[in-house]
Amino acid sequence: MRTAVVIGASGQIGRPAVAALVRDGWEVTAASRGGGRDRTWDDGVRTVRLDRSDDAALAAVIGDGCDLVVDMVAYDAAHARQLTSLAGRVGSAVVISSVSVYDDGKGRNFDTLHEPDGFPDYPVPVPETQPTVAPGEASYSTRKAALERELLAAADRLPVTVLRPGAVHGPYSPLPRELYFVKRNLDGRRRRVLSYKGESRFHPSSARNIAELVRLAAARPGARVLNACDGEAPTVAEIGAAVDAVMGVETETTLLDGPPDGSAGRTPWSVPLPVVFDMSSAERELGYRPVVSYAESLPETVGWLTDALSGRDWRECFPLLAQVYPDLFDYAAEDARFAA
Repeated sequence: MRTAVVIGASGQIGRPAVAALVRDGWEVTAASRGGGRDRTWDDGVRTVRLDRSDDAALAAVIGDGCDLVVDMVAYDAAHARQLTSLAGRVGSAVVISSVSVYDDGKGRNFDTLHEPDGFPDYPVPVPETQPTVAPGEASYSTRKAALERELLAAADRLPVTVLRPGAVHGPYSPLPRELYFVKRNLDGRRRRVLSYKGESRFHPSSARNIAELVRLAAARPGARVLNACDGEAPTVAEIGAAVDAVMGVETETTLLDGPPDGSAGRTPWSVPLPVVFDMSSAERELGYRPVVSYAESLPETVGWLTDALSGRDWRECFPLLAQVYPDLFDYAAEDARFAA
């Protein structure tokens, strides 16, 4: 039986990735900080506790070797070197990166979003051949670029598929963008404000679709970089309507022609230019077809968010989301905009 080690197995992408590999006949070791204490897999999955920064611990998990390593949490060049040091004991690897590595060719990227005229003007859709930021230690994007470069430089020793997801969605997310609409509906807010006419598009990536790409890449080892997104990139207005349909509510939307008015109209998808990624390479190289559409994935996400919020403050539930979007639920600003 083919053997796989999944690092970061208890996370948002790790859970469905483990399940997808098991269904495909892999014998999986699920490694995570918690050691599988909140496991969602059957008893055939071996669970181990792992500190990703401990080289010796990772080497011990790999043991005498395995056919595949899937790394959900690799972050920088040091992590890449940690993986490539295992070449000879590992058949191939699949590593999660990010679309944040892309540059628009004019020095604009995810690191310049909030600078004057700093929003990237990407082609639609963005292919994997699009330039990337320079690798380095300065930011999440530059660290992910360094991770990719180091891995691909050693691909003759360790074949690696690098996957670049977009706006990841699904249960167990530390940054659940869908909360923007779900909490408003739970709070009885039947009016909302959307900037840029509600037409913003920031390509989503279902954790289940990413898991499907992991499964396909595991069966076809190679040296490649692939976008890892859903089959469609809905507008923010379409996302809101889809959430409403799942929750059985009707809402009224005020559309702003331009950017948010303070916090009013600002959502986790609000971008002035489309951010959409080309999935044709994954389709051509791996035979990728999304296993779930955005709308089909929503009932599970909405149910998970509803349960998570029960009797709890959203900031307590999702501290990372609160840090990135502290004014996500500034209802006073929205009411003032309605009054105007």
